[in-house]
Amino acid sequence: MLSSAVNDKRKSQRVIALVLGLVFLLAAIIFSMVAGVIPLTLDNIARVIMPANSTDELYRIVHLLRLPRTIVAALVGANLALAGCVLQGILRNPLADPGIIGVSAGAGLMAMLLMILVPEKMALVPFAAFLGALAATTAVFFLAWERGINPLKMILAGVAIAAFFGGGMSALMVFFADRIQGTVTWMAGGFQGRSWNHVQMILPYSIIGILGTLFCYRELNALQLGEEVATSIGINVKRIRTILIILAALLAASAVSVAGMIGFVGLIVPHITRLVVGSDCEYLLPCAAIFGAALVTFADTVARTAFSPIEVPVGIFMAFLGAPFFLYLLKRRMRT
Repeated sequence: MLSSAVNDKRKSQRVIALVLGLVFLLAAIIFSMVAGVIPLTLDNIARVIMPANSTDELYRIVHLLRLPRTIVAALVGANLALAGCVLQGILRNPLADPGIIGVSAGAGLMAMLLMILVPEKMALVPFAAFLGALAATTAVFFLAWERGINPLKMILAGVAIAAFFGGGMSALMVFFADRIQGTVTWMAGGFQGRSWNHVQMILPYSIIGILGTLFCYRELNALQLGEEVATSIGINVKRIRTILIILAALLAASAVSVAGMIGFVGLIVPHITRLVVGSDCEYLLPCAAIFGAALVTFADTVARTAFSPIEVPVGIFMAFLGAPFFLYLLKRRMRT
């Protein structure tokens, strides 16, 4: 009876956390839509929803500027948060993050390479970024493997891989200085000028990555218990780890391809969500996706309005927020 009561209470807490996350996401979306150089009201937004008002200036502000930007920000936040959850689960290390272990840098180099050398093929940027992210993840795994993943070696390998790919991006900026105007802001990470074309770029990859990750929650739960336990309950560890790595790379790469180098979302959101709902991926994954979408949407709105008319790239905003959090986690982990 006591165990049943405890389980019911925990389930209720998780449902409450999920509902609060949805409320937070809705509030962040509304905040993103109404805040800006030209402030709007909910009444303004409701009035221009109908296509009949397509010639209205407010309609263009909402439908051509703020709405696609908000959708892209929410998808990027969800993708990065889920990628962080997956990497932390399969590596069994709360310090894993697409940016910290070099996944985002690999995606960024390939995306930047395509944008500079073949700008007319922008639709292929997410796929090129995916290949770069996959290469970076494979390299980190190879370097950090020692009868299992060595957490310290993983962090060091990730720093080295990130530095290597970061050097590649710097080299592109030197050798193609006449073509980098469109990539400088992208490297800082942000959503300025994001349109429906960017929504079309990220949406298919997000759907595949998010649904694929959510369907693998049982396997990810098993991997968190260790390879031996996962194998003993019938999990094909090599196959499921490969699938999850591909999904994490796809999620991180699609986010990087449209938003640039935004760090620490995949570190902060899964960690805080885990404190709220626990480590059960059945609840952790959807909650992390929702909180990630809300956090990035809210952060982007603050970044573009706090110093108006100057717009601060949200990547800089997240760096100031995430770096101290990472140092705190690293120091606490070294004590244990």
